[in-house]
Amino acid sequence: MRYVLDSNVGIKWLLAEDQSDKARLLRDEFLLGLHELLAPDIFMVEAAHAITRAQRQGRVLPREVRIFIDDLIASAPDFHPHAALLPRALEISVQGRHNVYDCLYIALAEREGCPLVTADQKLINNLGSAFPLITRLSSVL
Repeated sequence: MRYVLDSNVGIKWLLAEDQSDKARLLRDEFLLGLHELLAPDIFMVEAAHAITRAQRQGRVLPREVRIFIDDLIASAPDFHPHAALLPRALEISVQGRHNVYDCLYIALAEREGCPLVTADQKLINNLGSAFPLITRLSSVL
């Protein structure tokens, strides 16, 4: 199966969080070639932000930050330039009154004709009904 992967799912590969087991299964199947994973090229920046935030909160040790990023790089999805997605992401953001970062993932999923897998409940609540391609991590696999 082909999916656009939200960075919050990638973070669940690394940190012990709710649904981490599901996220890791998706990663493992991706690494076995059972799935194709795509993401806007902002994915790693968003992931790095989440990991450093977890470090500031005491959930990650300072020495683990680089290890986690390296692990994520080693299993990263296929990145797509955000510049080409930005016009559609801006439309979605303005219409849906939602942040443009998340809308880049939606724009990629629309363009590629595949589901966007996310664990972001706010995204699901705000835009899920308008964009049925938004798929809960819990419903995948």
